[in-house]
Amino acid sequence: MIDLRGITQTYQGPQGPVEALRGIDLTIQPGEVFGIIGKSGAGKSSLVRVINLLNRPTTGQVIVGGRDLTQLNDAQLREARREIGMVFQHFNLLSSRTVFDNAALPLELAGMSKTDIRERVNPLLELVGLDHLADRYPAQISGGQKQRVGIARALASRPKVLLSDEATSALDPETTRSILDLLRQVNRELGLTVVLITHQMQVIKQVADHVAVIEAGRIVEQGRVLDVFTRPQQAITKSLIDEILPQELPVSVLDHVRKLTRQLATTAPDHAGRLLRLSYSGDSAYQPILSQLIREFGVDMSILHGQVDEIQDETFGSLAVYASGEPMQVRGAVEHLRAGGVAVQEVTIEI
Repeated sequence: MIDLRGITQTYQGPQGPVEALRGIDLTIQPGEVFGIIGKSGAGKSSLVRVINLLNRPTTGQVIVGGRDLTQLNDAQLREARREIGMVFQHFNLLSSRTVFDNAALPLELAGMSKTDIRERVNPLLELVGLDHLADRYPAQISGGQKQRVGIARALASRPKVLLSDEATSALDPETTRSILDLLRQVNRELGLTVVLITHQMQVIKQVADHVAVIEAGRIVEQGRVLDVFTRPQQAITKSLIDEILPQELPVSVLDHVRKLTRQLATTAPDHAGRLLRLSYSGDSAYQPILSQLIREFGVDMSILHGQVDEIQDETFGSLAVYASGEPMQVRGAVEHLRAGGVAVQEVTIEI
Protein backbone atom coordinates (compact mmCIF):
# COMPACT_ATOMS: atom_id res chain seq x y z
CA MET A 1 0.00 0.00 0.00
CA ILE A 2 2.79 2.44 0.94
CA ASP A 3 6.35 2.16 -0.31
CA LEU A 4 8.93 4.83 0.53
CA ARG A 5 12.20 4.51 -1.37
CA GLY A 6 15.34 6.49 -0.65
CA ILE A 7 13.49 9.39 0.97
CA THR A 8 15.56 12.39 2.01
CA GLN A 9 14.28 15.73 3.25
CA THR A 10 16.55 18.75 3.57
CA TYR A 11 15.39 22.10 4.94
CA GLN A 12 17.24 25.38 4.75
CA GLY A 13 17.78 26.39 8.37
CA PRO A 14 19.13 29.67 9.76
CA GLN A 15 22.60 28.12 10.04
CA GLY A 16 22.52 26.11 6.83
CA PRO A 17 20.90 22.92 5.48
CA VAL A 18 19.11 20.64 7.96
CA GLU A 19 18.64 16.96 7.09
CA ALA A 20 15.29 15.94 8.53
CA LEU A 21 15.11 12.58 6.72
CA ARG A 22 18.10 10.54 5.61
CA GLY A 23 17.61 7.67 3.22
CA ILE A 24 14.27 6.31 4.44
CA ASP A 25 13.19 2.97 2.97
CA LEU A 26 9.86 1.73 4.35
CA THR A 27 7.11 -0.62 3.20
CA ILE A 28 3.66 -0.64 4.82
CA GLN A 29 1.31 -3.45 3.88
CA PRO A 30 -2.38 -2.93 3.00
CA GLY A 31 -4.76 -3.15 5.95
CA GLU A 32 -2.19 -3.02 8.74
CA VAL A 33 -1.68 -0.57 11.58
CA PHE A 34 1.90 0.63 11.25
CA GLY A 35 3.53 2.67 14.01
CA ILE A 36 6.39 5.12 13.52
CA ILE A 37 7.95 6.10 16.82
CA GLY A 38 10.73 8.42 17.80
CA LYS A 39 11.65 11.14 20.23
CA SER A 40 11.08 14.84 19.62
CA GLY A 41 13.04 16.03 16.62
CA ALA A 42 13.68 12.54 15.26
CA GLY A 43 11.90 13.29 11.98
CA LYS A 44 8.67 11.34 12.46
CA SER A 45 6.30 14.23 11.65
CA SER A 46 8.39 15.12 8.60
CA LEU A 47 8.09 11.51 7.51
CA VAL A 48 4.31 11.24 7.85
CA ARG A 49 3.84 14.44 5.88
CA VAL A 50 5.91 12.99 3.07
CA ILE A 51 3.38 10.16 2.66
CA ASN A 52 0.70 12.57 1.41
CA LEU A 53 3.25 15.02 -0.02
CA LEU A 54 2.36 17.83 2.35
CA ASN A 55 6.15 17.79 2.49
CA ARG A 56 7.72 17.02 -0.86
CA PRO A 57 10.89 14.95 -0.34
CA THR A 58 14.18 16.29 -1.60
CA THR A 59 14.90 12.91 -3.18
CA GLY A 60 13.15 9.55 -3.33
CA GLN A 61 9.87 7.95 -4.34
CA VAL A 62 6.56 8.00 -2.46
CA ILE A 63 4.43 5.16 -3.82
CA VAL A 64 0.89 4.92 -2.44
CA GLY A 65 -1.58 2.46 -3.94
CA GLY A 66 0.83 1.76 -6.79
CA ARG A 67 1.27 5.42 -7.82
CA ASP A 68 4.42 7.49 -7.32
CA LEU A 69 3.00 10.70 -5.87
CA THR A 70 6.16 12.64 -6.67
CA GLN A 71 5.44 12.19 -10.39
CA LEU A 72 1.85 13.50 -10.34
CA ASN A 73 0.76 16.93 -11.50
CA ASP A 74 -1.25 19.19 -9.18
CA ALA A 75 -4.66 17.91 -10.30
CA GLN A 76 -3.59 14.27 -10.06
CA LEU A 77 -2.07 14.89 -6.61
CA ARG A 78 -5.29 16.46 -5.33
CA GLU A 79 -7.17 13.38 -6.50
CA ALA A 80 -4.64 11.03 -4.88
CA ARG A 81 -4.84 12.88 -1.57
CA ARG A 82 -8.54 12.09 -1.31
CA GLU A 83 -7.46 8.51 -0.64
CA ILE A 84 -5.23 9.61 2.24
CA GLY A 85 -7.00 10.91 5.35
CA MET A 86 -5.13 12.63 8.18
CA VAL A 87 -5.83 13.12 11.88
CA PHE A 88 -3.93 15.90 13.67
CA GLN A 89 -2.71 16.37 17.22
CA HIS A 90 -4.63 19.60 17.85
CA PHE A 91 -7.87 18.61 16.08
CA ASN A 92 -7.91 21.61 13.67
CA LEU A 93 -11.68 22.03 13.94
CA LEU A 94 -13.47 25.22 12.85
CA SER A 95 -15.06 26.78 15.94
CA SER A 96 -17.94 28.32 13.98
CA ARG A 97 -19.05 24.98 12.51
CA THR A 98 -20.99 22.22 14.26
CA VAL A 99 -19.72 18.68 14.72
CA PHE A 100 -21.67 17.64 11.63
CA ASP A 101 -20.42 20.55 9.55
CA ASN A 102 -16.79 19.99 10.56
CA ALA A 103 -17.01 16.34 9.52
CA ALA A 104 -18.72 17.36 6.27
CA LEU A 105 -16.17 20.02 5.29
CA PRO A 106 -14.10 17.89 2.84
CA LEU A 107 -17.29 16.82 1.06
CA GLU A 108 -18.51 20.40 0.74
CA LEU A 109 -15.16 21.43 -0.72
CA ALA A 110 -15.47 18.56 -3.19
CA GLY A 111 -18.85 19.90 -4.34
CA MET A 112 -21.03 17.06 -3.03
CA SER A 113 -24.76 17.73 -2.65
CA LYS A 114 -26.31 18.28 0.79
CA THR A 115 -28.32 15.07 0.49
CA ASP A 116 -25.26 13.00 -0.36
CA ILE A 117 -23.30 14.69 2.43
CA ARG A 118 -25.93 13.72 5.00
CA GLU A 119 -25.93 10.13 3.75
CA ARG A 120 -22.14 10.01 4.07
CA VAL A 121 -21.61 11.93 7.34
CA ASN A 122 -24.42 10.57 9.53
CA PRO A 123 -23.08 6.97 9.49
CA LEU A 124 -19.58 8.28 10.21
CA LEU A 125 -20.76 10.21 13.26
CA GLU A 126 -22.47 7.04 14.44
CA LEU A 127 -19.25 5.08 13.86
CA VAL A 128 -17.23 7.48 16.02
CA GLY A 129 -19.96 7.70 18.67
CA LEU A 130 -21.00 11.31 18.08
CA ASP A 131 -24.34 11.04 16.30
CA HIS A 132 -26.05 12.49 19.40
CA LEU A 133 -23.73 15.54 19.35
CA ALA A 134 -24.05 16.43 15.66
CA ASP A 135 -25.40 19.93 16.40
CA ARG A 136 -22.83 20.83 19.08
CA TYR A 137 -19.93 23.21 18.49
CA PRO A 138 -16.27 22.37 19.28
CA ALA A 139 -16.33 24.54 22.42
CA GLN A 140 -19.18 22.37 23.76
CA ILE A 141 -17.43 19.00 23.53
CA SER A 142 -14.41 17.37 25.18
CA GLY A 143 -10.94 16.87 23.74
CA GLY A 144 -11.58 13.22 23.04
CA GLN A 145 -14.82 14.07 21.27
CA LYS A 146 -13.03 16.70 19.19
CA GLN A 147 -10.57 14.07 18.07
CA ARG A 148 -13.46 11.79 17.12
CA VAL A 149 -14.78 14.62 14.93
CA GLY A 150 -11.32 14.82 13.37
CA ILE A 151 -11.41 11.09 12.64
CA ALA A 152 -14.89 11.34 11.09
CA ARG A 153 -13.70 14.24 8.94
CA ALA A 154 -10.65 12.25 7.83
CA LEU A 155 -12.90 9.34 6.86
CA ALA A 156 -15.43 11.44 4.97
CA SER A 157 -13.63 11.09 1.63
CA ARG A 158 -13.49 7.30 2.05
CA PRO A 159 -9.69 7.12 2.08
CA LYS A 160 -7.68 3.94 1.80
CA VAL A 161 -4.97 5.25 4.13
CA LEU A 162 -5.40 7.08 7.45
CA LEU A 163 -2.43 9.02 8.84
CA SER A 164 -2.44 9.84 12.55
CA ASP A 165 0.13 12.44 13.61
CA GLU A 166 0.39 12.34 17.41
CA ALA A 167 -3.41 12.19 17.52
CA THR A 168 -3.54 11.18 21.19
CA SER A 169 -0.65 13.13 22.71
CA ALA A 170 -2.93 15.94 23.96
CA LEU A 171 -5.37 13.52 25.61
CA ASP A 172 -5.50 11.90 29.04
CA PRO A 173 -4.68 8.15 29.30
CA GLU A 174 -8.28 6.92 29.43
CA THR A 175 -9.32 9.03 26.44
CA THR A 176 -6.17 7.95 24.60
CA ARG A 177 -7.15 4.30 25.00
CA SER A 178 -10.65 4.97 23.65
CA ILE A 179 -9.31 6.84 20.60
CA LEU A 180 -6.81 4.06 19.87
CA ASP A 181 -9.59 1.49 20.18
CA LEU A 182 -11.58 3.54 17.68
CA LEU A 183 -8.65 3.64 15.24
CA ARG A 184 -8.30 -0.13 15.51
CA GLN A 185 -12.05 -0.50 14.93
CA VAL A 186 -11.83 1.72 11.84
CA ASN A 187 -8.89 -0.33 10.62
CA ARG A 188 -10.78 -3.60 10.96
CA GLU A 189 -14.25 -2.56 9.84
CA LEU A 190 -13.24 -0.35 6.92
CA GLY A 191 -10.07 -2.18 5.92
CA LEU A 192 -8.00 0.99 6.16
CA THR A 193 -4.23 1.08 6.34
CA VAL A 194 -3.42 3.17 9.43
CA VAL A 195 -0.08 4.89 10.01
CA LEU A 196 0.46 6.08 13.59
CA ILE A 197 3.08 8.69 14.43
CA THR A 198 3.86 8.83 18.14
CA HIS A 199 6.55 9.23 20.78
CA GLN A 200 4.78 6.83 23.16
CA MET A 201 5.42 3.08 23.14
CA GLN A 202 2.14 2.57 24.98
CA VAL A 203 0.34 3.75 21.83
CA ILE A 204 2.34 1.32 19.66
CA LYS A 205 1.73 -1.52 22.11
CA GLN A 206 -2.03 -1.03 22.12
CA VAL A 207 -2.84 -1.04 18.40
CA ALA A 208 0.12 -1.40 16.02
CA ASP A 209 0.99 -4.53 14.06
CA HIS A 210 4.45 -3.37 12.98
CA VAL A 211 6.67 -0.54 14.17
CA ALA A 212 9.58 1.46 12.81
CA VAL A 213 11.88 3.40 15.15
CA ILE A 214 13.23 6.65 13.75
CA GLU A 215 16.25 8.49 15.13
CA ALA A 216 18.02 11.51 13.63
CA GLY A 217 16.07 11.10 10.39
CA ARG A 218 16.91 7.42 9.90
CA ILE A 219 14.94 4.22 10.47
CA VAL A 220 17.18 2.37 12.93
CA GLU A 221 14.95 -0.60 13.75
CA GLN A 222 11.69 -2.10 12.55
CA GLY A 223 9.64 -5.27 12.75
CA ARG A 224 6.63 -6.87 14.38
CA VAL A 225 5.73 -5.00 17.55
CA LEU A 226 6.05 -8.13 19.67
CA ASP A 227 9.53 -8.88 18.27
CA VAL A 228 10.74 -5.32 18.80
CA PHE A 229 9.42 -5.27 22.36
CA THR A 230 11.03 -8.56 23.35
CA ARG A 231 14.28 -8.22 21.38
CA PRO A 232 15.13 -4.52 20.99
CA GLN A 233 18.45 -4.02 19.22
CA GLN A 234 19.11 -0.28 19.42
CA ALA A 235 19.69 1.91 22.46
CA ILE A 236 16.93 4.31 21.37
CA THR A 237 14.45 1.42 21.10
CA LYS A 238 15.34 0.18 24.57
CA SER A 239 14.89 3.71 25.90
CA LEU A 240 11.42 4.01 24.35
CA ILE A 241 10.36 0.57 25.58
CA ASP A 242 11.55 1.38 29.08
CA GLU A 243 8.28 3.16 29.90
CA ILE A 244 6.46 -0.18 29.60
CA LEU A 245 9.07 -2.88 30.09
CA PRO A 246 11.95 -1.43 32.15
CA GLN A 247 15.31 -2.30 30.65
CA GLU A 248 17.36 -1.52 33.77
CA LEU A 249 17.09 -3.66 36.87
CA PRO A 250 16.35 -1.94 40.20
CA VAL A 251 19.31 -1.23 42.47
CA SER A 252 17.81 -3.52 45.12
CA VAL A 253 17.91 -6.45 42.67
CA LEU A 254 21.55 -5.77 41.76
CA ASP A 255 22.47 -5.54 45.45
CA HIS A 256 20.77 -8.90 46.06
CA VAL A 257 22.74 -10.45 43.18
CA ARG A 258 25.99 -9.27 44.74
CA LYS A 259 24.94 -10.86 48.01
CA LEU A 260 24.10 -14.18 46.30
CA THR A 261 27.42 -14.15 44.42
CA ARG A 262 29.41 -13.59 47.61
CA GLN A 263 27.51 -16.38 49.35
CA LEU A 264 28.14 -18.74 46.44
CA ALA A 265 31.86 -17.99 46.50
CA THR A 266 31.93 -18.99 50.17
CA THR A 267 29.63 -22.03 50.19
CA ALA A 268 30.30 -23.52 46.72
CA PRO A 269 33.42 -21.99 45.16
CA ASP A 270 33.38 -24.53 42.30
CA HIS A 271 29.92 -23.36 41.18
CA ALA A 272 29.06 -20.55 38.77
CA GLY A 273 26.39 -17.91 39.28
CA ARG A 274 24.95 -15.81 36.50
CA LEU A 275 22.40 -13.03 36.37
CA LEU A 276 20.16 -13.61 33.34
CA ARG A 277 17.54 -11.39 31.71
CA LEU A 278 14.97 -13.58 29.97
CA SER A 279 12.60 -12.14 27.34
CA TYR A 280 9.83 -14.36 26.06
CA SER A 281 6.61 -14.19 24.08
CA GLY A 282 3.86 -16.32 22.62
CA ASP A 283 3.80 -20.00 23.54
CA SER A 284 7.08 -19.84 25.44
CA ALA A 285 5.34 -17.66 28.05
CA TYR A 286 3.20 -20.62 29.11
CA GLN A 287 5.91 -23.28 29.26
CA PRO A 288 7.29 -24.42 32.66
CA ILE A 289 10.79 -23.58 31.47
CA LEU A 290 12.40 -22.78 34.81
CA SER A 291 11.14 -25.93 36.51
CA GLN A 292 12.46 -27.94 33.55
CA LEU A 293 15.90 -26.38 33.95
CA ILE A 294 15.98 -27.22 37.63
CA ARG A 295 15.05 -30.86 36.94
CA GLU A 296 17.14 -31.47 33.83
CA PHE A 297 20.27 -29.43 34.56
CA GLY A 298 20.35 -29.40 38.34
CA VAL A 299 20.71 -25.64 38.56
CA ASP A 300 19.18 -23.37 41.16
CA MET A 301 17.02 -20.59 39.75
CA SER A 302 16.09 -17.58 41.86
CA ILE A 303 13.49 -15.24 40.33
CA LEU A 304 14.50 -11.68 41.23
CA HIS A 305 12.33 -9.45 39.08
CA GLY A 306 9.71 -9.81 36.38
CA GLN A 307 6.84 -8.39 34.38
CA VAL A 308 4.18 -9.92 32.12
CA ASP A 309 1.99 -8.04 29.66
CA GLU A 310 0.10 -8.50 26.40
CA ILE A 311 0.35 -7.10 22.89
CA GLN A 312 -2.77 -7.76 20.82
CA ASP A 313 -3.64 -10.92 22.76
CA GLU A 314 -0.06 -12.25 22.67
CA THR A 315 1.70 -12.58 25.99
CA PHE A 316 5.20 -11.19 26.42
CA GLY A 317 7.35 -10.52 29.42
CA SER A 318 10.72 -10.33 31.06
CA LEU A 319 12.31 -12.13 33.99
CA ALA A 320 15.53 -11.52 35.85
CA VAL A 321 16.82 -14.76 37.36
CA TYR A 322 19.97 -15.83 39.17
CA ALA A 323 21.14 -19.21 37.90
CA SER A 324 23.72 -21.09 39.97
CA GLY A 325 25.30 -24.53 39.69
CA GLU A 326 28.22 -26.28 38.06
CA PRO A 327 29.53 -24.17 35.15
CA MET A 328 28.72 -26.78 32.50
CA GLN A 329 25.19 -27.18 33.82
CA VAL A 330 24.58 -23.42 33.84
CA ARG A 331 25.85 -23.15 30.25
CA GLY A 332 23.58 -26.01 29.24
CA ALA A 333 20.60 -24.31 30.89
CA VAL A 334 21.28 -21.07 28.97
CA GLU A 335 21.55 -22.96 25.67
CA HIS A 336 18.30 -24.79 26.45
CA LEU A 337 16.51 -21.49 27.07
CA ARG A 338 17.71 -20.04 23.78
CA ALA A 339 16.75 -23.20 21.90
CA GLY A 340 13.25 -22.83 23.37
CA GLY A 341 12.78 -19.36 21.86
CA VAL A 342 13.67 -17.37 24.97
CA ALA A 343 16.00 -14.40 24.47
CA VAL A 344 18.74 -14.60 27.10
CA GLN A 345 20.96 -11.70 28.09
CA GLU A 346 23.74 -12.33 30.58
CA VAL A 347 24.11 -9.29 32.83
CA THR A 348 27.53 -8.50 34.26
CA ILE A 349 27.74 -6.38 37.39
CA GLU A 350 30.59 -5.32 39.63
CA ILE A 351 30.71 -7.33 42.83
